[in-house]
Amino acid sequence: MDNNNMYQQPTGNQPVNNNKATASLVLGIISLVCIFTGYGTILGIIAGVIGLVLGIQAKKEAPSGMATAGIVLSVIGLALCALTFLACVACIGIIGSMGAFY
Repeated sequence: MDNNNMYQQPTGNQPVNNNKATASLVLGIISLVCIFTGYGTILGIIAGVIGLVLGIQAKKEAPSGMATAGIVLSVIGLALCALTFLACVACIGIIGSMGAFY
């Protein structure tokens, strides 16, 4: 056994601690949770945009499944939060305009 090999750093597929990918995943999950909060969807839109940016940066630095999951969740959360926000604004507008008919 060669003693020099004992002190070398291991090579190969080591897990990389990618904090941007983790942050992207968490922000994507937060944006999905904010869909159900009405006007809290503004927070979901912000979290989705930041999560998307961080996910893309993480994917460029060190491609991983967590970065891809963060991007996917952020895009889905961003789209659904924007749609929910627009629906809430439309409903409030319709309710507000009903006073003109009475």
